Amino acid sequence: MLKTGKKSEEFQNPHREATAESRYLEEAIGREVKRFREKLGLTISELAKAASMSAGMLSKIENGATSPSLASLQALSKALQVPFTAFFKSFEEIRDATFVKSGQGLTIERRGTRAGHQYQLLGHSTHGPVMVEPYLITLIHESDVFPTFQHPGMEFLYMLEGNVVYRHGDKTYDMHPGDALFFDAEAPHGPEELKKLPARYLSVISYRREE
Repeated sequence: MLKTGKKSEEFQNPHREATAESRYLEEAIGREVKRFREKLGLTISELAKAASMSAGMLSKIENGATSPSLASLQALSKALQVPFTAFFKSFEEIRDATFVKSGQGLTIERRGTRAGHQYQLLGHSTHGPVMVEPYLITLIHESDVFPTFQHPGMEFLYMLEGNVVYRHGDKTYDMHPGDALFFDAEAPHGPEELKKLPARYLSVISYRREE
């Protein structure tokens, strides 16, 4: 026998919980509506009146708390004087994300890499004008002659383990765990003295894609 009550009503309601994607779409539309409204210097009440809807409904749309109808979006597009499709802009934009489990970064050979220098690529950006390449670099006792690098862009180092004297141009930096170094990668740079091994540090390189 089917029990009645709140739980059964919730179970029978196919709209009781929006999917993650639909919630993201509603939030994206709400952000764009709010952005266009504020750009025109309108209050919620003023825009609601221009779009022939209640201020409460408009507030829900802006907060991503409801899924606006096509009629509501058409009314808002006319009131805000923007294309109907403008509300979907942030939803349709590609947002890169890379997840790498511990120890599973892609081991690669960078130009100038020597024996005993391991480079694990932890992710990369595939869209946009700027490339970002994060590496986990491990130096072991069998490390060969230290490589010197030069490349476009900027580089950020963060020491995790060990002790390395790192050269950038004509200066050296004695790096211990927790130390960071941010520099112009056009200058010659690389580990110069390995004081305590094994050593591990993060290296994040960024440069314009055309470079």
